[in-house]
Amino acid sequence: MPIKLTQPAKDKPAKTPSMAASNSISRHPPQHNNGMQISVCHLSKLYTVLEEVKDSSVRHAARIQQAEERISVKEDRAVVVDQCISMLETHIKQLEERAEDLENRGRQNNLRIIGLPETVSDPSERTWRFLGYLYKDLALNKYLRDKWSDYYGTNCKPDLYPGLFWETSKVVSWGFIIAYVSEKKRKQEAELLALSGELQQLLNLQYYRHFLAFYYAIEEINQNPEILPNITLGFHIADSCTEAIISLCGALITLSGEKDPIPGYSCYQQGQLAGVIGSLSSATTYAISKLTGLYRYPQISYGAMDLLFNNRIEFPSFYRTVPNDRSQYQGLIQLLNFFRWNWVGILTSNDEGDQRNCEELKREIIRSGSCVAFMEVIPRIFYVPEQQHTRHRQIIKMVNNSLANVVILYSTASYLALEFSIFDDWRKIVNKVWIISAAISSLLNLNTPDAVSYCFIFNGSLAFSISKGEIPGFKDFLYSIHPSTFPEPSFLESLWKNAFISCEECTGKEMLSNLSHSQFDVDNFQFTYSLYTSVYVLAHALHNMYTAKIQSGGDLKVEFQPWQLNHYIKQVRFKTRDGREVFFDDKGNVPAYFDIANWILLPDGSLGSIKVGSFNQSAPEGQQLIVNQSAILWNPYFNQIPHSVCSESCAPGYRKILSPEKQVCCFDCVPCSEGEFSNSLDAENCVKCPEDQWPSEKKEQCLPRVIEFLSYNDLLGAAVASIAVFFSIITATILGIFIKYRDTPVVKANNRDLSYILLTSLILSFLCPLLFIGRTGRVNCLLRQVSFGIIFGTAISSVLAKTITVLLAFKATKPNSKLSKWVGTRVSNYVVLLCSSGEIVICTAWLLISPPFPDYDIQSEKGKMILQCNEGSTIAFYSVIGYVGFLALLSFIVAFLARKLPDSFNEAQLITFSMLVFCSVWVSFIPAYLSTKGKYMVAVEIFAILASSAGLLGCIFLPKCYIIVLRPDLNTKDHLTGKKFSNKPDFSSF
Repeated sequence: MPIKLTQPAKDKPAKTPSMAASNSISRHPPQHNNGMQISVCHLSKLYTVLEEVKDSSVRHAARIQQAEERISVKEDRAVVVDQCISMLETHIKQLEERAEDLENRGRQNNLRIIGLPETVSDPSERTWRFLGYLYKDLALNKYLRDKWSDYYGTNCKPDLYPGLFWETSKVVSWGFIIAYVSEKKRKQEAELLALSGELQQLLNLQYYRHFLAFYYAIEEINQNPEILPNITLGFHIADSCTEAIISLCGALITLSGEKDPIPGYSCYQQGQLAGVIGSLSSATTYAISKLTGLYRYPQISYGAMDLLFNNRIEFPSFYRTVPNDRSQYQGLIQLLNFFRWNWVGILTSNDEGDQRNCEELKREIIRSGSCVAFMEVIPRIFYVPEQQHTRHRQIIKMVNNSLANVVILYSTASYLALEFSIFDDWRKIVNKVWIISAAISSLLNLNTPDAVSYCFIFNGSLAFSISKGEIPGFKDFLYSIHPSTFPEPSFLESLWKNAFISCEECTGKEMLSNLSHSQFDVDNFQFTYSLYTSVYVLAHALHNMYTAKIQSGGDLKVEFQPWQLNHYIKQVRFKTRDGREVFFDDKGNVPAYFDIANWILLPDGSLGSIKVGSFNQSAPEGQQLIVNQSAILWNPYFNQIPHSVCSESCAPGYRKILSPEKQVCCFDCVPCSEGEFSNSLDAENCVKCPEDQWPSEKKEQCLPRVIEFLSYNDLLGAAVASIAVFFSIITATILGIFIKYRDTPVVKANNRDLSYILLTSLILSFLCPLLFIGRTGRVNCLLRQVSFGIIFGTAISSVLAKTITVLLAFKATKPNSKLSKWVGTRVSNYVVLLCSSGEIVICTAWLLISPPFPDYDIQSEKGKMILQCNEGSTIAFYSVIGYVGFLALLSFIVAFLARKLPDSFNEAQLITFSMLVFCSVWVSFIPAYLSTKGKYMVAVEIFAILASSAGLLGCIFLPKCYIIVLRPDLNTKDHLTGKKFSNKPDFSSF
């Protein structure tokens, strides 16, 4: 209301200087010239004061007018608010009446009120809670719609191109397509955005192409009699302007069918709203889906790749015709494995969705066995620029200094272009291989002026992109349209204005064919193809539902519920006109196809893209990734295929040692332990070779072990065999001499039978080592030690018997000696039999309890497998040797007692020396035997057998042979008895 200013009647104002001057003039009229002069001065001052009052009044009047205008604006706003409140109050009763019905319908359609406890059973309470959630969403959407223009300060509108062809018998599809890119955002961003010429444009020609593909697909379907016959497919397009808030506004407008949305109502006079196509970005798609999902409208996105939409509980009616990010992760990981890159970095934006996806990518990379050296968020430059510049420089320095030569770049195209265009420091990174995500490469235009600023950075990079598709006839359609012939000329006029903005002499007849490939690409359709496919998916689903209704006697013109169409979309399976098969999995995803391109620096300084591979998720495992490695041109910094590892691979023969403080890709390499090998790179553990094999010198494979045993082919084996045979021949010769001269005094005096037994035993003892030479078998093992024990036991028993016999013979010559009855061959035979029996018993028990057996010793020598006889029982083995030693010690003691016999026939003295040699050999044998391995251990035992046998032969029989053969004159009874000894026994009886 206007405000009037009036002066009070009773209260008088205080006197001002001007009023005082006026009073003085009236009280003192002029009387003479001097008085006249004074009055003129007063009048001049009064005039000045009046001018000041006038100016002040004008200023106050202006302020009053401004205040009235402000009050008027506030009153207008209050009226608008009152109208909104009135509108809401008008619908409250209707909403209350429909609330219970809507809830019941929702339950039938598997819908539930988010956050409403199932324990609430009171109908009134459930109704009010339902209305509470509904009012909250409506109030939020109302606020967003009222505030989007003030907040963003852009001319972009949520309702770009509504209501084409509203014929009867028509189904309406609803598309969210980005056509406008905001010229400015928040005021702090405006100046920085102006630095990038590509982002400064109000309209993006590539997004216009999306709209035209949408229009072309619908026109193509309407003209195709095989799809939706007698049904016209219409559409309503709302521009999301790349902003979620504007997308929500457009969703509210489209759902209600009016520019002023009526929540909870659809005001379509004709046609049926079937589904939603869009949007391009995940953020806007999410905003739309949260609203349309309440009504189960099918939503088919042609650009949202976020894994968030795989949640079928939260997004049960969501589908997409682009691969999801998880399939891209699989392709990225397979590409890393293909080039053996296990140490990579990740750069992303500070967008919540980008960061969430990169965290998932990082987990997948780590799960595959690779590592992430760093994951950094590139900050936006719009807030506190100086601090962000410092942060950019820190990131650039960190990337340059990192050992990771491969960096995965995951962000949005506009964000990337802006960051790399503004900061020249990014151009310092030339020693990295960049892997560009599909979200960037599929939208980024490499032919724009801004691309020149980062072409040096991405030279030699690899880029994932959505597989290109062919839209038959679309190129001709683009080249044929003109604002003068298009159903909605205002739209194409905007396109023409921006496409030909640099045209100096425009005639108005320009066509899109006049634009260069860099300005308007009509060959590489990626998201455009996905949008085209999305329209066909919806059309085929409608056609299938139409066919089902016709077969059941129904009619598609009858109103149907949006959720009913989801069943048919899930079952959609068709081939596009270019031959690609389209169908959805249980999460609403299509088969993933990615192209892999190599970005290279062209001679003109621009970036070119060459396809060098592909990734097909539906292909058999091992054939999903195809890379033409020879076609890749790497950054000139690399003279070969780049390496990106934290630690160089461990060669075969080595294994990795991980540190708890480092990632699994950072490790040390150590050689495999003895007996182990590794035949692969980066082996985590070495593997033991089989028992019959041994690692090679480099421990990269197992080789058959060398079987070692004392062979006749060995010099050592041949030598000991020759010595054994030689001594056995010598012993046999001595035996022959004794047999030939058996009637001579020397032979008779040595007890012929014992001599024969002893010599025979010695012959066998010398031949016994032959059982130790050669390849060991079961029979050899059984006979080897047993034969040695019994033969040596018999030989030592014979020596003991001979010693006892000599001692008894001399003792029995004393008068009245009781030992005379023990003199004779009977005692010696008993001694030999008894002592030998002890050895036989031990050997028999050994063979029965734990007999020896052939065995391989793989522990003693590296790379060798020693073929030996396992003694079976160590106790039995040393018992055999110990028993022989006991007999030898006993013989030595008895012979020592008989050492004072006559010098001419002191055989006990010779036996003493032989036993001394025998015992010395076997005492030395034990430590030598235990300290040697393999064939040398066998040689030690053979040496002990030969040495001890030779000691017996040499000490006992060589002196006799000397007399028999060389000094037969001494081989007489007189010489042996000696006349000076009267108490010599008569040896003729022996």
